[in-house]
Amino acid sequence: MHTPTKLAAALLAATLVSLPAVAADKAPAKGGAVATVNGVAIPQSVFDTFYAEQKSQGIPDSDKLKDAVREELIRRELLLQEAKKSPIAKDPQVAAQAELARQAVLIRAYIQDYVRKHPISEAQLKAEYDVLKGQVSGTEYKARHILVEKEEEAKIIVDNLKKGAKFDELAKQSKDPGSKDNGGDLGWSAAGAYVPPFAEALTKLEKGKYTETPVKTQFGWHVIQLEDSRKQEAPPFEAVKPQLEQRANQQQIQKMVEELRAKAKVN
Repeated sequence: MHTPTKLAAALLAATLVSLPAVAADKAPAKGGAVATVNGVAIPQSVFDTFYAEQKSQGIPDSDKLKDAVREELIRRELLLQEAKKSPIAKDPQVAAQAELARQAVLIRAYIQDYVRKHPISEAQLKAEYDVLKGQVSGTEYKARHILVEKEEEAKIIVDNLKKGAKFDELAKQSKDPGSKDNGGDLGWSAAGAYVPPFAEALTKLEKGKYTETPVKTQFGWHVIQLEDSRKQEAPPFEAVKPQLEQRANQQQIQKMVEELRAKAKVN
């Protein structure tokens, strides 16, 4: 659904606030025009489209909204008539912007119609889900780490841990800004999310243990603690179905555009 410009939204909001209650007989009748402004009719179809846009944004259906939309369309028509009489109507940039806006509306409508006529089947979505499940396997690890510049610093941290120091307190000296203020917490991740030396050390740890030998990576020296681990599982089909459908539609549209491009004669 097309979203009104900020100016139009502001005008509508002002209308909603300032309009007095209007009798029901002023609401637009079905068919024909909802109003005539200086001899120019505002079609019912334009009213219906604009009214539907407002409702799609959460504005409740009411006679007050109908009156406000009618008034907004009258104001727009007045401004449009003045704009057409001004030199701005002949500005090439304005004409180009109007053409781009027209193209965008038509293309969006065509794509929406294409998606309706080419629905993604449940079988397709479940096949995509099976691929996703196949990619989600193995183990996730909840880890903490303390990153320092030199090996000697890391060894001192290990010694302090052995003496009973708290890992989250020692993590305050870490040079990793993303975790130092959170006790070195890295959250849940698969081992593959980390660089190989880190991942290798992490997967060898027992729950609750830390690396007594500092681990060197390109970032510096790490002391790593494994808090917990769990089997990595794919979310339920229904939970990811909307995203799968959206991605499948995007892929379908992209394929359609590529086929059109391949057939087109472009000089």
